[in-house]
Amino acid sequence: MKKGLKTAFWFLRIIVSSAVFSLGFAVFLEPNALNSGGLSGLAQILVRVLGFGSVGVVVALLNLPLFIIAGMKIGKQFFWGSLVGMLSLSAAMEIFSLLPKFQTDDPIIAALYGGVICGLGLGMVFSAGASTGGSDIIVRLLKRKMQNVPIGTINICMDLAVAALTGIAFGDMSKALYSGVAIFVTGQVMDAVVYRFDYSKAVMIISQQHEAIAQMIMRDLDRGATFLHGEGTYSHMSRKVIFTVVKRQQVSDLKRQVVEIDPNAFIVVQEAHQVLGEGFARYSKDSL
Repeated sequence: MKKGLKTAFWFLRIIVSSAVFSLGFAVFLEPNALNSGGLSGLAQILVRVLGFGSVGVVVALLNLPLFIIAGMKIGKQFFWGSLVGMLSLSAAMEIFSLLPKFQTDDPIIAALYGGVICGLGLGMVFSAGASTGGSDIIVRLLKRKMQNVPIGTINICMDLAVAALTGIAFGDMSKALYSGVAIFVTGQVMDAVVYRFDYSKAVMIISQQHEAIAQMIMRDLDRGATFLHGEGTYSHMSRKVIFTVVKRQQVSDLKRQVVEIDPNAFIVVQEAHQVLGEGFARYSKDSL
């Protein structure tokens, strides 16, 4: 894929992701005085307190100083991606504000559906290596310092303060509690999108035909394989164990071809999370 087309596709991915978040916020959360935290939630509170303005415009104004920090600390690619995300978010919020609102006497429904859609959008934009600006930039900076903490968890902790302010601004602490539900769901869905949809499969194969199976993996699946040295506990015979990591969609072909080579092969398939190396992802200090 040419560089220009790849960049255009990347920007389109960010725009769509930001629009998904905006849809959940504008249709489900805002009409029920709930929010998913972050700068959009803070903007909602300011609009409520000041009595004028719109969430989309206030979000854009609050983002300006944070983007200066993003450009200096994280890099140009994240800066430009986040700028597109922030502008797309603000524009989409203005557009989606014209849609019919989902108002309900049961705020938990709005919190759940809004949280799922907002989490999906945020997870998609973070996976693209960008953000929607605002507190997402702060979350990304904190993630660089706390590599072992899931990004959704960091996001939840920051947004709980905004949820509390929501209850104060609207004079109803139940709003803060329901917003807390939306924030929790948003964080969980975000983690699911960022971390769990990239699973590969780690496979261990014990077979007398280890050489033929290893050659098949390299030839037909274009994957590497490693021989581990094992020993049978009953026979005490040494044997080679094949270890390989394949894409999820390659597992069926792998099992089928292994059994064709050796019907008695012993196969163990496990989830492999965040695989780094040739043929998979590369490590980066900004990795989520």
